[in-house]
Amino acid sequence: MEEITSVYRALDKAGLWTRRRTLKRGEYLMLHGHHDRDLYYVESGTLVATAIIGGEEQCMRFGYTGDIVAAIDTHLGGGASTFGIKALRKSELRIASYSDYRAFMQADPERRLAWERSMEWLIQGLLEREIDLLTPGPEERYQRVLARSPRLFQEVPAKYIANYLRMTPETLSRIKKDAG
Repeated sequence: MEEITSVYRALDKAGLWTRRRTLKRGEYLMLHGHHDRDLYYVESGTLVATAIIGGEEQCMRFGYTGDIVAAIDTHLGGGASTFGIKALRKSELRIASYSDYRAFMQADPERRLAWERSMEWLIQGLLEREIDLLTPGPEERYQRVLARSPRLFQEVPAKYIANYLRMTPETLSRIKKDAG
């Protein structure tokens, strides 16, 4: 998380968080299939990134107060995003444009290194998520995610956690009860 804080501070000091946006609960920051390469800093609130899989919305990642959020596929590749991002509760965001922050981060070796470290942190998180998805038992998935991301269970409604863990809300409730 230190990596994200470092990037946020560098962009803040340079005045690159130039716009703000408030999302109501349930409002989309970005719809599936859209292009948006900007970075978003979550000043307050909780966001969820989802993908449509088999015609249903599947929770993939969450963004909390203090996080930097982007549709990573569009952000890196520039094409239409597979992801939608919406607010799970009222969220206040600061926005840095892709072109501004990219030029700024690339202009200095220290900033470029900070950016690389934040990408390494992100990739490690994506690999952990992949292991979560490949873990066969719902109890094991629950325990893995609880150990790694207790904040998820503090800030996200149970129906989204169940979706994220690939189980029904009833199964999640039973597992929590048995663990508790």
